[in-house]
Amino acid sequence: MSKLWGGRFTKKTDQLVEEYTASILFDKELAEEDIQGSLAHVTMLGTCGIVPLEDVDKIKNGLLKVQSKIRQGEIEFTVGDEDIHMNIEKALIEEVGPVGGKLHTGRSRNDQVATDMHLYLRKRVVEFVGLLNKLQEALLGQASQNLDTIVPGYTHLQRAQPILFAHHLMAYVSMFQRDIERLQDSYKRINVLPLGAGALAGTTFPIDRHFVAQQLGFDGVYENSLDAVSDRDFIIEFLSNASMIMMHLSRLSEEMILWSSTEFRFVELDDAFCTGSSIMPQKKNPDVPELVRGKTGRVYGNLFGLLTVLKSLPLAYNKDMQEDKEGMFDTVRTLQGALQLYAPMVSTMKVNKDRMRQAVNQDFSNATDIADYLVNKGLPFRQAHEVIGKTVLYCIQNGKFLLDLKIEEYHQFSELFESDIYAVLQPEQVVNARNVYGGTATGQVSAAISRAEAVKLQTDEWFEQFYNKSK
Repeated sequence: MSKLWGGRFTKKTDQLVEEYTASILFDKELAEEDIQGSLAHVTMLGTCGIVPLEDVDKIKNGLLKVQSKIRQGEIEFTVGDEDIHMNIEKALIEEVGPVGGKLHTGRSRNDQVATDMHLYLRKRVVEFVGLLNKLQEALLGQASQNLDTIVPGYTHLQRAQPILFAHHLMAYVSMFQRDIERLQDSYKRINVLPLGAGALAGTTFPIDRHFVAQQLGFDGVYENSLDAVSDRDFIIEFLSNASMIMMHLSRLSEEMILWSSTEFRFVELDDAFCTGSSIMPQKKNPDVPELVRGKTGRVYGNLFGLLTVLKSLPLAYNKDMQEDKEGMFDTVRTLQGALQLYAPMVSTMKVNKDRMRQAVNQDFSNATDIADYLVNKGLPFRQAHEVIGKTVLYCIQNGKFLLDLKIEEYHQFSELFESDIYAVLQPEQVVNARNVYGGTATGQVSAAISRAEAVKLQTDEWFEQFYNKSK
């Protein structure tokens, strides 16, 4: 069979050109979306009287048969037919005869492929909201179980102040909540229909674009036909949001790797999420967080790649835009894998509370509270800061920690110290003294968990609503 567009040409396409320009090897992933869009399009053609209803029924039945064959692996896609659209159209014509050629009335592959990608990303965005929500659930579960677990808080990877381990985990709940909200906001820009824009200028047929939008569950249609076929902002926005999610996962991965090391021993990852060494039998390697950390770079690369492809393109469609898909598919697969693994890995993680407490007892992370103690007794903060600096230096030189000092030793640095200093320095007191909204005090963290659980329920409702809509 000749090319569906071959009427104007007198020579066969060079074999190398066919292989180089074909996209079927990767855009076959859009098969379901392509048929979904075609079913809505041909229904509209019948409703508008553009194609006889008898032919519409034949085409729709043919499309459903082609869909079934694709799902069962009975159709072999070929490079000679270039892309998923022409492969499906060829299969349709083989199924129902020449009437199948009427399907493409009033549309172009330019608006067709854009529609497929809107449908594809709409599903993925909803899916990722659900996966992030499950990760938050795992973090909230660990946080709820560790409201009494105190761990060193760090700045510059140096121990700074003691905090609740639950407070540390809740920081990631907040990060992933912003990721969820960004995805939810992007949905409204994804959920706009480009079909009906034709190649670039619209069509002479009296089509009803809003009918198709309604059939496919889109909230509206593109206002400008040139913009409709050349817009890839929605993909760039997804890649940007995915990069942000991977960045957050990479930060958490780095901490998982550190925390599970022998030097820290704060947590132990379940065996199901680790691997061993081929030569060192004692090893238990945190491969999942390491790979998530490593794969973050490829997601960034996909974002920069598409930005670069689009940066100098004139309107409207150009073949360069075929490069929009592989990075998008790769990012979807990479993010899916990371999020599907992370929730169970977090929920099965064992927390070594005793080791965390030991670390807190053997550092100077309670030093700031002594400064605050002196300030409350009337000493200016800058002077208090100097006093505590000298006290810490004394401890280091004498192999002691602040709770080890006798009151006489404290008096070497200030007569304002009294016996109540020992209560102030207790880790529980240090943590609970920070009783401000967003702080690490037990009551504040408990309230934060409750607020996050309420927001999570709202996300559950959003997911259920939009999951059904995007199917």
